[in-house]
Amino acid sequence: CFWFPANWKRIEIAVCKILLKTEPPFGSLPKFLFANARPNWYQRIEIAFGIARGLFYLHEECSSQIIHCDIKPQNILLDDSFSAKISDFGLAKLLKKDQTRTTTAIRGTKGYVAPEWFRNMPITVKVDVYSFGILLLELICCRKNFEQNVKGEDQMILVDWAYDCFMEGKLQLLVENDEEATDEIKKVKKFAMIAIWCIQEDPSLRPTMKKAVQMMEGAVEVPIPPNPALFPSSIYISFVDQIKASYRWPSAYV
Repeated sequence: CFWFPANWKRIEIAVCKILLKTEPPFGSLPKFLFANARPNWYQRIEIAFGIARGLFYLHEECSSQIIHCDIKPQNILLDDSFSAKISDFGLAKLLKKDQTRTTTAIRGTKGYVAPEWFRNMPITVKVDVYSFGILLLELICCRKNFEQNVKGEDQMILVDWAYDCFMEGKLQLLVENDEEATDEIKKVKKFAMIAIWCIQEDPSLRPTMKKAVQMMEGAVEVPIPPNPALFPSSIYISFVDQIKASYRWPSAYV
């Protein structure tokens, strides 16, 4: 089940054998994903499937749509079989039955926040899709979305680097020294393409989580994605820094 905060009267929704009443043995995803030893490729993909199916449930199978609003590695818990569980619904938005979008103050975590949060645009389930796309790239590469200690400056921003590798036919660089992933480079390409679709600047271009799951499962073909950025991510980061100056992010989400 998903575990909701007390102000939602401890609503519990049974789904996908997910149980979040206690901390799973392996803790949150960063402890596993960003460890010194690269995690198993197949485990990472199963984690991605678990997150995607969980979001699909929240968006389309609940009686009312739920926007999580803070999908990030720290809010993904793993049990002893590495099954992923979505946690921390403190920032979530519960939509009414006839409602598909909402307006709300900026919420979420830097690096995973969809651009529309900063543009006074209506907020939809597509903000979760964007966050999932960033998280999927991190799962593919076993690295954070922004890192300074990398080989080259062009690799610092994962979104830009992943798209460049895709366009240049160098996706093997994303999984360098990962023999299992390298042996399945076609799947690496497919999941990278899905991630790029999910992080499109234009929310209307992002797939629903249902379609994302279908693409991951191979039930729906994955078309070639366009460049996700309407403007370079480096400029976007500067834009976010300007926003930070006028908005005090809660310490728990930075």
